Amino acid sequence: MVRTGLRLLLGGASGLEVVGEGADGLDVVELVHRHHPDVVLMDIRMPQRDGITATRDLLARWPELVVLVLTTFDADDLVVEALRAGARGFLLKDTPPEQLVSAVRDVASGVHALSPAVTALLVSQVAACSPHDARVQAAQSALAALTPRERDVADAVADGLSNAEIAHRLFLSVPTVKAHVSRVMAKLGAENRVQVAIRVHDAGSR
Repeated sequence: MVRTGLRLLLGGASGLEVVGEGADGLDVVELVHRHHPDVVLMDIRMPQRDGITATRDLLARWPELVVLVLTTFDADDLVVEALRAGARGFLLKDTPPEQLVSAVRDVASGVHALSPAVTALLVSQVAACSPHDARVQAAQSALAALTPRERDVADAVADGLSNAEIAHRLFLSVPTVKAHVSRVMAKLGAENRVQVAIRVHDAGSR
């Protein structure tokens, strides 16, 4: 039922095509070999081979492949293991349909995609294991280089908002938000939105 819903949702989105689906992690290598997809949407808990192991198997053979995890489980160890295995994103199954479609497009273009709950979890993990004073000073110094509008965007990213949601909050166009996010990441030396959120959190702003 879940796969059918996902197939209808993604197959009906402009520019996306569902080329195959499997019931277990054992199926995925053969499916990728046969269909050569750009993105694999992967579950975590499957009957015989779990999604983390399957992700490692795929990326060992096809390093350029993009894996996006979509699951009901947000335990911190699963999130960390999935990202360590090479997943480009981690979403929960309560993600709104339009955000799921957007996330598939984002990861295909090289952007990491993480649900707000997962972003908050990773931020809290990093905060718990970093030296407090040095972390705060470094984050505050980095954020001081942002313009007021860039700081607004950074705060919104730290809240786990998508580009569309940031645009709505700040009364900006989505392309303008994307440009601001790129500048924020460059100024903060961040590789993805999670690292932006961590900087904001470390500075004591969230």
